Amino acid sequence: MIKIETKAFIQAKFGEYYEKNAISIQPPSSMEKREFGFLLLKERIMLRHKSFKTTEELRDSLKRLVPSNVYYSSAYYERPEEKMEEKGWLGADLTFDIDADHIPTPCAKTHDTWTCTSCKTTGDGTPPEKCPTCNEQKFEKKAWTCEVCLESAKEETMKLIDILTKDFGLSTKEMSLGFSGHRGYHLHVESKEIATLDSISRKEIVDYIVGIGLEPKLHGLRSMSGPNLDDFGWKGRIARGTYKYLLNASPEQLEKIGLPKGAIQSLSEHKERILESWKIKGPWAMVKGVSIESWDKIVEQAVEKQAAKIDTVVTTDIHRLIRLTNTLHGKTGLKKTKTPIATIEEFDPLKSAVAFPHGTATILVSEAPKFRVGNDFHGPYRNEKVELPMAAALFLLCKGAAKIMEEDSDVR
Repeated sequence: MIKIETKAFIQAKFGEYYEKNAISIQPPSSMEKREFGFLLLKERIMLRHKSFKTTEELRDSLKRLVPSNVYYSSAYYERPEEKMEEKGWLGADLTFDIDADHIPTPCAKTHDTWTCTSCKTTGDGTPPEKCPTCNEQKFEKKAWTCEVCLESAKEETMKLIDILTKDFGLSTKEMSLGFSGHRGYHLHVESKEIATLDSISRKEIVDYIVGIGLEPKLHGLRSMSGPNLDDFGWKGRIARGTYKYLLNASPEQLEKIGLPKGAIQSLSEHKERILESWKIKGPWAMVKGVSIESWDKIVEQAVEKQAAKIDTVVTTDIHRLIRLTNTLHGKTGLKKTKTPIATIEEFDPLKSAVAFPHGTATILVSEAPKFRVGNDFHGPYRNEKVELPMAAALFLLCKGAAKIMEEDSDVR
């Protein structure tokens, strides 16, 4: 048995992908005004400030460079190959990144781990603010993707689309949506009206979407009627979020958010009446023992549920580099895949994003939780030699959770 260097194996497979599939990779609109960037797999350096006049030039570069990740700028420039201060910014698409990393999910405790870079203490789930052993604040994280993670990201994406279409009046014809190839979705809005917005204006959009600075009293909470389910904008979202929260909240959950016992008792005793009241004008003034302060705490939960969890930095950055559709994600070996907005609920990213449907590879897995690629589940593994379908093997190799074992692994 002859061992193959893992990075070389990954590069060979990525090279095969681009040789066969470069023809399916389409450039973004106004390609000649965009900056392109390539993270090189072998050297692990970022090659930036590139531009292309034709689709063929771009595809030839992919086959020649064999990058681990391919990006293009959300911005349009007069001179995209110049240094940033000399590019001549013309405008930028409005971009959103919805990533499971920004969504608190209970599954993280079962498949994510962290290691303190100083003392090597390890733990499960999200890293603490400080290492419990040495109080340092730097950690290496290993994040995995599961059904719960991806479904949570999809739900946040649907919330975002709902806000953009209903509250901002944007058309889905102006949007393009894609699975990132890892843990979430990218949404892009191309509109002449939006393109020239500066970072401050985009921050205002972000604040609205994530519900920052909402004053309940400005949305009718201090009035006798309060916001109703069919009201426009955040007024209606507060009402719908409150309805959903009260529909499912247990007395223990109400206590956890700081409601006094009297309010909890009133809400529990009159739950059916409260839910029925939304057919008229809502429960805001009908439940004795529930103060304005208690309603404020409930509304905080409603806003949390109704807001879309996005990476706020991505949206406000008017020079952001974003992943090119149908190119490979260097951390998974999956491809960024365009997703029809109309059918997002039925979209299965772990099937649609498979880039290597054929072949197998024998690998030594150090540690991996149960995971799915395509139709099949694999693992969990710990210090095991296994033969896996190529897509699953590359997933583990790219995650750094395995090493290639045999030269006779099927690399066709």
